[in-house]
Amino acid sequence: MDPSEVEFLAEKEFVKIIPNFSLDKIYLIGGDLGPFNPGLPVDVPVWLALNLKQRQKCRILPLEWMDVEKLEEIRELERKEDAFTPAPSPYYMELTKLLLNHASDNIPKADEIRTLVKDIWDTRIAKLRLSADSFIRQQEAHAQLDNLTLMEINTIREFLLDSLNCMYKLRSNLQPGSTKGQFADY
Repeated sequence: MDPSEVEFLAEKEFVKIIPNFSLDKIYLIGGDLGPFNPGLPVDVPVWLALNLKQRQKCRILPLEWMDVEKLEEIRELERKEDAFTPAPSPYYMELTKLLLNHASDNIPKADEIRTLVKDIWDTRIAKLRLSADSFIRQQEAHAQLDNLTLMEINTIREFLLDSLNCMYKLRSNLQPGSTKGQFADY
């Protein structure tokens, strides 16, 4: 899975919008949306919110966790804890990117939010790299990935798969009965 596929999944998350048009309930395969009345908040998927925003048909409300104070708390907690703390959202990085790139005028303190989310991301990725390094050094066979988001796992996936494959090859060569110098890819 590449980052664009993870972003596609993030677009299915719901966000509140305030439409400036009237429309009865719309019936989609993924569920019913609406009704849309001017000035009344309604929950819609991110993909629809961005489409309506680009056509100047709505205002997107910031997500609950997209608040400077909340993000500062999350950042400090993430820095203090050795283990991964729960992310603000399963798709916090993707949603921040999408909403701030397309609707930054609707989100107060957008630049501060972008910086805080980037700080949280950098802290979590640094922890992930340290965890992966420790995992490889201790020659573990399995790892617990609590509180990691799909994008974070996707970031380290290639490295971990290659490392585990190399460890497997090295271990299979050291076991009695194995033929030296022959590697089998599985």
